[in-house]
Amino acid sequence: MLSSLRRVFRTKSSLESKTKEKPASETSQNPLDRKRTTYLYSGVHILHKSENDDVDIVFVHGLKGDCYKTWKAGNATEPWPKTLLPLELGTARVLTYSYDSTVTGKGDVPSQNRISNHAQNLLAALATLRQNDDTSERPIIFVCHSLGGLALVMAHERAQQHLEDIANFTRGVIFLGTPHRGSSLAKIGELVSRSYGMIKETNTDIVRVLTEDSEVRARIQDSFLSLIKMRSKNEASMIDITCFYEELPTKRLGLIVPKHSAILPGYTAIAIHRNHAEMTKFSSSDEPGFQYVSGELKRWMKRIQQNPSKFQKQAVAHFMVPYTHNADFVGRAEILELLKSQLACLDTASHNTEHRRAALYGLGGVGKTQVAIAYSYWLQGVSKDTSIFWIHASSAERFSEGYANIAKQCNIPGYRDSGFDALTSVRDWLESKDSGKWMIIIDNADDMQMFVPQTEDTTKDRSLGQFIPDCANGTVLITTRNMQVGSRLTKGKHPIEVGKMDEHESTQLLRRGLQYGDETLMDLLQLSSRLEFLPLALVQAAAFIRENCIPVSEYLELLNGSENDVVELLSEEFEVGGRASDTPRPVAQTWMLSFQQIKRRYPFAGEVLSLMSWFDRQAIPLEFLEFYGEGKKRAESNIRMQLVKALGLLKAFCFVRTELGGNYNMHRLVQLVTRTWLTREGTVTVFAREALLAVSEFYPYGTFEDIDTCTIYLAHATSALRAPMAESEEDRLLRASILHRLGGYYLYQGRYNEAEKLQEESIAIRTELLEEDHPETLVVMSDLAATLCDQYRLDEAEVLEVRIMETWKRTRGEEHYQTLDAMSNLAVTLSSQGRPGEAEALNRHVMEVRKRILGEEHPDTLISMNNLSKTLLDQERPEEAIGIHRHVLEVQKRIQGPEHPDALLSMGNLARSLFSQGDLGETEELQKEVMDMTKRVLGEEHPMTLLSMQNLADTWRCMGEFCDPAMSIRIEVIGDALALYKECARLREQLLGPGHADTQETYAVLEVCQELLDRAIKELNAASTEQRRSKRQKHTTAGIRWSSPTQLLIRPLPAYLWESGRDPEFSDRYGPTLLCACSIPSWCFVLLLNTPDYSGDEVGTELIF
Repeated sequence: MLSSLRRVFRTKSSLESKTKEKPASETSQNPLDRKRTTYLYSGVHILHKSENDDVDIVFVHGLKGDCYKTWKAGNATEPWPKTLLPLELGTARVLTYSYDSTVTGKGDVPSQNRISNHAQNLLAALATLRQNDDTSERPIIFVCHSLGGLALVMAHERAQQHLEDIANFTRGVIFLGTPHRGSSLAKIGELVSRSYGMIKETNTDIVRVLTEDSEVRARIQDSFLSLIKMRSKNEASMIDITCFYEELPTKRLGLIVPKHSAILPGYTAIAIHRNHAEMTKFSSSDEPGFQYVSGELKRWMKRIQQNPSKFQKQAVAHFMVPYTHNADFVGRAEILELLKSQLACLDTASHNTEHRRAALYGLGGVGKTQVAIAYSYWLQGVSKDTSIFWIHASSAERFSEGYANIAKQCNIPGYRDSGFDALTSVRDWLESKDSGKWMIIIDNADDMQMFVPQTEDTTKDRSLGQFIPDCANGTVLITTRNMQVGSRLTKGKHPIEVGKMDEHESTQLLRRGLQYGDETLMDLLQLSSRLEFLPLALVQAAAFIRENCIPVSEYLELLNGSENDVVELLSEEFEVGGRASDTPRPVAQTWMLSFQQIKRRYPFAGEVLSLMSWFDRQAIPLEFLEFYGEGKKRAESNIRMQLVKALGLLKAFCFVRTELGGNYNMHRLVQLVTRTWLTREGTVTVFAREALLAVSEFYPYGTFEDIDTCTIYLAHATSALRAPMAESEEDRLLRASILHRLGGYYLYQGRYNEAEKLQEESIAIRTELLEEDHPETLVVMSDLAATLCDQYRLDEAEVLEVRIMETWKRTRGEEHYQTLDAMSNLAVTLSSQGRPGEAEALNRHVMEVRKRILGEEHPDTLISMNNLSKTLLDQERPEEAIGIHRHVLEVQKRIQGPEHPDALLSMGNLARSLFSQGDLGETEELQKEVMDMTKRVLGEEHPMTLLSMQNLADTWRCMGEFCDPAMSIRIEVIGDALALYKECARLREQLLGPGHADTQETYAVLEVCQELLDRAIKELNAASTEQRRSKRQKHTTAGIRWSSPTQLLIRPLPAYLWESGRDPEFSDRYGPTLLCACSIPSWCFVLLLNTPDYSGDEVGTELIF
């Protein structure tokens, strides 16, 4: 493709060479007829005029064209605007403008004028002509081809003050193949430049503007369209627009300006069946293209001529809001009412006495600008005589530009002068009575440094805050992401926060954005929730769904992807109204702009935000941030104050919030975007490591005393471990340390699978970097052995513990505390394996050494005694075990407290010892106490709580087995045992899984208990039948006299039977049918069973006590 382009341009170049070689006599002396070599006619040329002209029509050619050839058909001697058009338009003066539009040149040097230079030259030449013949107030219509259209757009967007009348009197524009969104001409120009190198020079500024992603061109277009929309609200100043586009491709180049680039949304678009160069050349008035163009011109001229007075300058209230009314705006009624109250725009009395200001603040993308637009249109509707001005405050340049626009629009005296101070003059004019009533909206005022003086010397103060007018006849509305700016600019008033939408508002916004009603409310609510009910994110999602024709459910699947996938979705470009051209549209880019502002304003705040992004987003502890500040800011005084200021700025931008406990929450999507920003900044591993350091400093090992802290910080530790880390030895060992501590917490909680994975990873890192026999490696191995033992993988645990014990003996000695810990752990494993003799020997040795070294009442000594008593019980020596248990329990209660887990474990072991001797009464009492306290202290799902539940259920089941079959209390006790087994089985399956040995054991005894209950009920029925037969007496409730509860000994009906009686299976299983359960006095229930009389005579009732 490149070589063919070279051949095309070489052919063209050769033709130009032949032209240059022609004798001077062969060329016309008319500058418009002469083919350009080194001279170009520049300026305005009159093609047609008459005495009755009342409209000027100006033709502007495009790239590589000129004011003559662009409009002349191949076989014509004159351009059609000179020969054909005057016949159709009798009272129009026809002008043509010529300029050097070449982008490349060989031999000749191409003009280096930018489009903006051509635009200014156009206005200057046209203004001079109209001033000279006194036609300055004549309406103008432009007909522009290709690049000429961009020149005109820029001329209107950047008109200097003394040339403004040209823009003010423009009433129509015809665009012929104008590249509003870029053109392939840019690529062609680049290829030409590369192919000729130094021989052929290129006007790179023009080529750059023609590219599809040109920010300059996009901003100019946005500003021009805003101007058109603003003027369309007043018939006296409205500008008609029609866009023509080429239908045929240019040979070898294709469509130079495709349709999507040549048209403007919302304006008339007409096709011409020609290629880009030929679409401006008409040889006959019968050609369709000529009829289309002349028809538009005739229609516009007729409108102008029907009522010329409408098109004269009129003094009206100004409405300079650069956005159309958003028909998709929903909700925010409460905020709008607050604005109406604070600004009191309809309160005549307040307008005469006080100046009012209000500020809207909130997270970028939350809809502050949309609320301001909605308010401005409401005010325009209710107060026709109030001028409304809009100032973009994203930069000082745009702020000044907005003031300059006000000066021009309102014809403020002196605005045409070269030394005009727009900021001061506009402020003074607005504060005068000449301006009338007004409201000014300052949008995106985020940068404190722009608006607040940075020096104490007021004579050098050029901060923009001083130029905001302050008078009773006007109000000011500010939108900002920075609450601090809003507070300053409203002179201390608390800004109005624009928060996330509610469910109704967000689903309504999505339905309008999706433009079809096939999605379920549940899908829309789920999407709203995933996007945090943030309006800009919802509009962006709707645009993506609509443009890619996918259902909401598929978009939700994309959101379920990785963090990078989510941020990529939040970075998708889309069209949305109510955002300035220099304001990023995607949510992610909007927030990254705020990050940069924070970083510039207060770098430490940017660091804190970066650090917080690697913790869990909720309940981030202040001490984590203080630890970072002390580590990084040791040279500075008052770290606390520095942190308060940093967090204050982050809260002002709504990136973080303070919760009641003093911790901080971070917006979920903001956290994801912050991490992406750090990736682009190249500082991901820096702040991920700082987060891990903070967690390492404060996350304890999972012991009873620290378990609350472990639980609170668990989410932060897990989040920090997921962060990308550098592979340095120091960082890896830091990770291993936190893995070890988390594993200990999971072991304590009975989450054995999770504990094992973390412990194995920690061991792998420490083994690689520190060796297998290193103390830190052995400590994690010991925890892993405990985890294996609790999973009944006893052989694996034994092998590991023997190795640990031998290593400690070799490296630390027989009586080192770590050696003793290893022996004690091995003894527990041996006991679980059914080797009580070996376990007893180890336990006695450990106990004796600990007594000698640590003392008899040291917690570790007491644990050894407790373990020893268990091995004695396993050897059927309950008396010895009970004695040791009672002593240990008494000491633990006194030293550690009755609710310490060690004391609770001893209490449970004592109960099991008593159970083995048949003392069910004290056993039940102890086990009830243990279960109640473990639930309260450790939680309902803790392994020790579940063990205490099963032990108590075992005791109740045993008690039920020994009850008299004729006693109904037997059913109650067994029923209570069955209910407790069921609850224990459910919780164990939930915590440990269905395959764990403890879970399977509970289900096994549950089945035994169910069979026992079935048998007990049958035996009770049989005993009751036998009793009736012997007495030959039928009992009914009719014969019972109820006096007082103290005179009637009736045991309350067990809750288990009462609940079972509601189930039809009760009658199928047990025979009798439940008729009712009535409250006899208020304190008991009676179960009435309808039982057949075995004599076959009648059916009676039985009262079971």
